[in-house]
Amino acid sequence: MNDWLITNALLVNEGRRINGDLRIRDGRIERIDSQIAAQANERVFDAAGRWLLPGMIDDQVHFREPGLEQKACIETESRACVAGGITSFMEMPNTKPPAVNREALEAKYERGRASSRANYAFYMGATNDNLEDIRKLDPKAAPGIKVFMGASTGNMLVDNPQTLDAIFRDAPTPIITHCEDTPMITANEERARARWGDDIPAAQHPLIRSREACIKSTELAISLARKHGTRLHVLHISTADELALFTPGPIEGKRITAETCVHFLHFSDVDYARLGHRIKCNPAIKTAEDRAAITRALAEYRIDVLATDHAPHLAEEKAQPYTRAPSGLPLVQFAVQAALERVFAGELTLERVVEAISHAPAKLFNVRNRGFLREGYQADLVIVDPERPHTVTQAEVLSRCAWSPFEGETFKSSIAATFINGVLAWNNGELDDSVRGERLEFDR
Repeated sequence: MNDWLITNALLVNEGRRINGDLRIRDGRIERIDSQIAAQANERVFDAAGRWLLPGMIDDQVHFREPGLEQKACIETESRACVAGGITSFMEMPNTKPPAVNREALEAKYERGRASSRANYAFYMGATNDNLEDIRKLDPKAAPGIKVFMGASTGNMLVDNPQTLDAIFRDAPTPIITHCEDTPMITANEERARARWGDDIPAAQHPLIRSREACIKSTELAISLARKHGTRLHVLHISTADELALFTPGPIEGKRITAETCVHFLHFSDVDYARLGHRIKCNPAIKTAEDRAAITRALAEYRIDVLATDHAPHLAEEKAQPYTRAPSGLPLVQFAVQAALERVFAGELTLERVVEAISHAPAKLFNVRNRGFLREGYQADLVIVDPERPHTVTQAEVLSRCAWSPFEGETFKSSIAATFINGVLAWNNGELDDSVRGERLEFDR
């Protein structure tokens, strides 16, 4: 009984809004029409005028498994995804052990198959010494190759110029970069330590992880991509200064694209006084002027994708002094609602948000049959209630870290339902834990 007819919905897809119905059969969207008669073998979900969107494809998450399961794991974080309307995720390689060869990558896929409630894919990571593994990577085996051009854990900071050049030259998939200049950051932190010791104020974080460090590293990545014709995607843009490096317009045909994250649209440096290290992340949340510029850049398609960079840490870790408090925020459960706040504020259109969270990542990574409301595509769907406000509480947080930077905030919308491959996985605050996602496939 997983065949459904969703009726009376406002379907938002590919720049259009349509009042109509959608039929799900065998996990796929079978038909979309203005009105569809119910059949005896299907259940009916009355959307009652609520928004029906393709589920979010989050191209940047850290789920901590294997090796850091005390913070999070694929099971817990994918449950949070489903509750938040994220139907597919692409997870980063800086786990323990890191996914820097085919064997480690496939081991993560096995973990995803066993426990992920949402659809899943895993990046291969680049190091200073795994160039041959990168060259041998099957382009269908991963969404991309992650290059940390700024500080990272373990051996995943690629700072050898010859190796970096070769990775950009030989990568068989898109290259995904974290761009911050490590020497600049190190010098900034040493100056701050000289003044404050370990207890550096949280508000210093965007000055330590400075805009200059972002710009220098992003410029380097773009120069290498242009040199070799590389398909480059620059993650989590956090400054107004970087925006001129990217071209506005549709994602089709671009060789260099950019992504930003929901927290850069929501918070600014004034929030450090209230939230402290809870919003400490890399790159850092910066000024209200940066936030406004990033939002405008998303509106004009200069920034192409909106993601989370979900990176949970335990509350007690975040409560430590600056030099020991880790960077990263848990975001997936409330990311769609946070993005939609920009629609209610009149800063983005609903159609643009859907493009940025669903269509654009599907196009960028050549995701097969997902990311759109199209007949024949997988039925990965989210139903949003735009008239039911939702105040975030700690008790409802599904991430293993058990806290959210959004606690106490009231969003103007709520997530009414989420379908994963045609199965109703989240409905009116209840999660179906029997649901399992599928491995994402890439048309390459």
